[in-house]
Amino acid sequence: MVVTGKAVTIVRLEGIPYRLPLHGSLAWGAHSRLSAAEHVLVRVHLEDGSVGEAEAPPRPTIYGETVASVLGILKHLEPAFVGLDIHDEAALNAARNSVAQNLTARGALDMALWDARQKASGQSLFDVLLGPQHSVRVSYILGISTPAEMLEEARRVVGQGVRVLKVKVGRDHARDLTVIGVLRSEFGDAVQLYADSNETLTPELAPAALEAMREAGLTYVEEPLPVRLLHERRALRASGKLPIVADDSCFTPADLERELAFDTFDILNIKTARNGFTDGLAMLARARQAGKGVMIGSQASSGLGTLHAALLSTQGGVTEPCELSFVLKVQGDLLNLPIEFRDGWLDVAALRNHKVDEEKLRAARI
Repeated sequence: MVVTGKAVTIVRLEGIPYRLPLHGSLAWGAHSRLSAAEHVLVRVHLEDGSVGEAEAPPRPTIYGETVASVLGILKHLEPAFVGLDIHDEAALNAARNSVAQNLTARGALDMALWDARQKASGQSLFDVLLGPQHSVRVSYILGISTPAEMLEEARRVVGQGVRVLKVKVGRDHARDLTVIGVLRSEFGDAVQLYADSNETLTPELAPAALEAMREAGLTYVEEPLPVRLLHERRALRASGKLPIVADDSCFTPADLERELAFDTFDILNIKTARNGFTDGLAMLARARQAGKGVMIGSQASSGLGTLHAALLSTQGGVTEPCELSFVLKVQGDLLNLPIEFRDGWLDVAALRNHKVDEEKLRAARI
């Protein structure tokens, strides 16, 4: 990339840990549970006073990251970034990718760099990332609990404007079908349902489980089998039991190439929390080229992470409801304005003036 214009250099990287409690808890997979959003606000400080920021949501059971590890990798990377021109994207990407793994730390750093670059130019992310789909269909992540508790939570978020529910399943197949039946009986066709199995099924049980999900009215299922079972996942997708969403199997662009080569999925779940904007846009373009559906996912993000995911959701090629309503699960937020949903949709263009409120940040800071 050729850098033109006056250089504006990076002077500091900063990580601010904060905690926002949840309404209840979020349970998924075989034994994962979350009761609070303990995240890190990643900031990139420039010499002209501009500050770019993004949310890093560490997930030890998914990516192996913790709040401490995110703070540690930012400190480790800081010497490589200080003095770099914020417009030199090639150098910035080389520095960001000089470490392996650390996906949410690197994803947040990428988005904070994008934000800082626009602010240094007198613009915002909306000026460069707001795509043609200004309004986006949203989904809500409904964690594993008792059928009564899941129905109560579903009623609450549907009342707040959600019309698509992503139902976490996989600990007890019979209980899962009971929950799905309760939700279908309550909402009928007014609410779309799909499942997230988080790799909990086996090759022996998966075909019948997916058939039962389809008969219960689910539209697709996310990661029914363990990622390591590549050939079995290819066979399951080829069986056509139910469209399959790729998430855990597609953490990175390299992962996506492997999954496309084996044709293991129908819909790609891209998460800005782990991919940032740079890799997220590249993965969207690649999936679109391959004729795959795309949704933009949440890593249990609070408001700022939702804002950034929403911008990617407006791009052409995003075909499915996107996980942009987890803020309804969070008690309080860092943003100055609430994110609201109307009849299943989020008006992303209306979020232009949403930003981190410093008083709210001080109150939530760990």
